Amino acid sequence: MRPLVRGILKGSLKQIRHVTAVPHADAEGLVAQVYDQARREFGVVAPPLALHSPAPVALAASWLMLRETLLVDGRTSRAAKEAVATGVSEANECPYCVEVHRAKLDTLPGGRDDRALGPIADWARTSAAAAPTDSADPAGSADPRLPADAAGIAELYGVAVTFHYLNRMVRLFLPDSPVPDAAPAAGRGPVMRMVARAMRPDSGAPVAAGASLGLLPAAPLPAGLAWAGAAPAVAEALARSVASVDAAAERWIPEAVRERLHVELALHQGVVPGPGRAWLAASGDGLDPADLPTVRLALLVALAPYQITDADLAEFRAAHPGDRELVELASWAALTAAVHIGGRFPNPVRPTTTSAAR
Repeated sequence: MRPLVRGILKGSLKQIRHVTAVPHADAEGLVAQVYDQARREFGVVAPPLALHSPAPVALAASWLMLRETLLVDGRTSRAAKEAVATGVSEANECPYCVEVHRAKLDTLPGGRDDRALGPIADWARTSAAAAPTDSADPAGSADPRLPADAAGIAELYGVAVTFHYLNRMVRLFLPDSPVPDAAPAAGRGPVMRMVARAMRPDSGAPVAAGASLGLLPAAPLPAGLAWAGAAPAVAEALARSVASVDAAAERWIPEAVRERLHVELALHQGVVPGPGRAWLAASGDGLDPADLPTVRLALLVALAPYQITDADLAEFRAAHPGDRELVELASWAALTAAVHIGGRFPNPVRPTTTSAAR
């Protein structure tokens, strides 16, 4: 079993589909900085992180969000955060993330047997369908299934936003499981728990908040995420990540495509279209025909990544053959969807003026 675990960890980047991840030995600049931090504090450059490496800014943004929401020692336990990661991944039907984070939860004190985590996981499974916050009353009431303190709620909200993002990326770029198909079914759980135990800080020391923030420039927090102000490192990570990913998108994704995604997200309000693709038929109305592959792929990533086909990717790559463009488009669409979901979470505290808030 141990050779299988070593093989999973060593060969994990080969699982990445559609793009070629930057090997650690070839990493430079921002990519090398993220890889080095991830190896020290996560134990490995995991495929959901490495798949971003063709687009350095998207890689840094995904690391900021993952580190500052899930890995940092904060007001809520790692087990509670993993329960949210698992619940969101179940709701988004992301089997890869479910397998990884359920295994991690099983290895933690107060893991899946802790009855207190059940309501938190239940909230996570329904988080995408949260009712919109009343803008006239920014101090809404948080779900009673969550911790009583605003900082704890903000941490769990941050994990939820991060995994609504990562699930969409993983559905596109990774297979259904990190364990090879040839592995015996009975051994998959123990193998994944061994892999999960290997993912820990090299020093064994607590992961302190804020150490990743310098990778991306400071930015204002999107208004809909005002709840994050109760956990400053979470707020900074989200603010910097959203601004940087948006800026990368604005350099080449047409404004009409970006506007169309926002319109469609507002229209669907967390309800996944389908089960077929009829909802895509009118998605390009009024747009330049040359932009149709881009807008369709963006909408699929944001709303229904399980519906993406090889033909969708081929049409996009015909105009944008580089790995960087594919990762940047997917990252922008996935993060825009995740922020839209997070913008509907009820705010447990009235917004305060901080360096991250508008």
